[in-house]
Amino acid sequence: MNRTSRAARPADVGERILEAAERLFYGKGIQAVGVDAIAAAAHVSKRTLYRHFASKDLLVAAYLERRAHTLISHEGDPRTRVLRAFEGLEQWFSQSRFRGCPFVNAVSELGAEQDHPAVLVAAHIKAERRAWFEQAMREAGAADPAGLAGQLMIVFEGAIATALVRGGGADVARSARAAAITLLAAADIDEAPRPPVAYRQDRRRYRASQHRAPE
Repeated sequence: MNRTSRAARPADVGERILEAAERLFYGKGIQAVGVDAIAAAAHVSKRTLYRHFASKDLLVAAYLERRAHTLISHEGDPRTRVLRAFEGLEQWFSQSRFRGCPFVNAVSELGAEQDHPAVLVAAHIKAERRAWFEQAMREAGAADPAGLAGQLMIVFEGAIATALVRGGGADVARSARAAAITLLAAADIDEAPRPPVAYRQDRRRYRASQHRAPE
């Protein structure tokens, strides 16, 4: 066995540090966990840890980035992608380690430092998630993709907060999915193949005309 095969590769060591950081930061809180505890959990020295992450602040940011695209998919039609994200909540909420949204938790602990790397990462990830909803709604032909994305985002984020505070994760996730289906249906986004946008706009105008009072 040569020296390379005996020694852990830098990528493996970095991943082990991130896994330990995620477990401890998410489970116990960022402020409550020091670098010593993470190094011990990752079975590395503090010197090795700092060789991979120059500061605790950067390690926290890297931990959040590692979770950035959880529950987000780019496969399938827009409606399926959105509902799949809500379905993922049920599995997440049922985990014994569920402690709410890691990005909200980080901002709650570090928000007083607006330029903290982790706060900036958390804000960016939330913006990315909203953009993901908006892109899906634009592809689905929604009349107001930005507005509908905002509504879906509120339901999604609200479900996470409710599951943490109230418990009953499975029921909360199912209710959130049902609310998402209602929003999609109200926006005329259903399971049927979508007709062209112009056609749907004409249909909406026709429906509106049927409800006008006769002159």
